[in-house]
Amino acid sequence: MFKDGMAGMMKKAQQIQDNMQKAQDEIKTLSATGQAASGAVQITINGEHMATNIKIDEMVMDDKDMLEDLILTAMNDATKQISSASEAKMKGATGGMNLPGGMNLPF
Repeated sequence: MFKDGMAGMMKKAQQIQDNMQKAQDEIKTLSATGQAASGAVQITINGEHMATNIKIDEMVMDDKDMLEDLILTAMNDATKQISSASEAKMKGATGGMNLPGGMNLPF
């Protein structure tokens, strides 16, 4: 009986690992656009947190300090979106279990 229980646990662990790999692959394809100043600055990043596009409205280009702040705000907004989407995908893959990132199953 214990052997069947252990085999079942190992099968479940392998299934979770497969689901986590699939979720990680899906996360890489994500894209999010962060905005600042009602869209005057927009930065798009992918699931690997790499910037893929930036748009800056000419009306905000006169003030360097403000533009730097707007770029940071837009980048942080996009990063939060990617992080939230990644977390949701990983929770779905693990059945809601909070496993540390990079954890390989079975142990």
